[in-house]
Amino acid sequence: MYEIKKDYRDDTLLRQSFNELAKNTFSLDFEDWYQNGLWTNRYNPHSIVKDGEVIANVSVNQTNMIFDGEIKHFLQLGTVMTKEDFRRQGLIREIMAAIDADYSGSSDGIYLFANDSVLDFYPKFGFQKASEYLYSKQFKATGKCQFERIPMYSKNAWESLTSAMERNVFHGRLDLTENAQLILFYVTKFMQEDVYYHKDSDTYVIAEFKTGNIFLHNVFSSTLRRLNEIIPLFGKSAWKVSLGFVPEQEDGFEGEKLFTEDCTFFIRGNKTDIFLKEKLRIPSLAHA
Repeated sequence: MYEIKKDYRDDTLLRQSFNELAKNTFSLDFEDWYQNGLWTNRYNPHSIVKDGEVIANVSVNQTNMIFDGEIKHFLQLGTVMTKEDFRRQGLIREIMAAIDADYSGSSDGIYLFANDSVLDFYPKFGFQKASEYLYSKQFKATGKCQFERIPMYSKNAWESLTSAMERNVFHGRLDLTENAQLILFYVTKFMQEDVYYHKDSDTYVIAEFKTGNIFLHNVFSSTLRRLNEIIPLFGKSAWKVSLGFVPEQEDGFEGEKLFTEDCTFFIRGNKTDIFLKEKLRIPSLAHA
């Protein structure tokens, strides 16, 4: 027999079993995130457990976002996985039904990203496909880049970035809020060299540089509110910037449909209709 377990991040044996399945499925390990005190109840695996082992999972991640100045309470479903010996037995369907029972009416909407092999599965639960948009802009700047790299290898560095999030006055049109732990999941694991700071304006950015192109994931500034104030600080080291969030309309960025191989965006819920009416995207660091 098996049962559905949730809220178990402090259960060492179940957490280890969850991590083993995540490593085998996605090459992901959540243990350091937990040990660093960053795994909170905002990320909640719902797992089918058999004989003490996690054999299938769907995680619920609370991702509050600001849209046109108003906070939206979204849930993301992710880390969908089943141990190979137990696939095609309807286990994910059972977890989805349990999540629906637990979270019905508790959010403004639910979203997820599905690979091509399950595109017919999620519509059975009321989800529909939606498009995302990538915003980019060519620019000319002079002088040296004024940002200093701040490696994210220490707790002090993480705390400084978290503090910057708390005093932040910059927001895109659709932007993640109240979830420092999710952003730190990225910068403490995969993006430890991608955080930069401009002291004079007290501005942090999370950005990737590639031969003249900047992919700007996030901005946290206590003084600057517009991208047109921030982008010149990169200097002549780059001439194009693309965004991992939706900019304010007056910043002059052009949006085009975002196509990601083997990844389809699904939404459900009354407040998620903004993704059908507007050219939006889920912030790039709001994927769990």
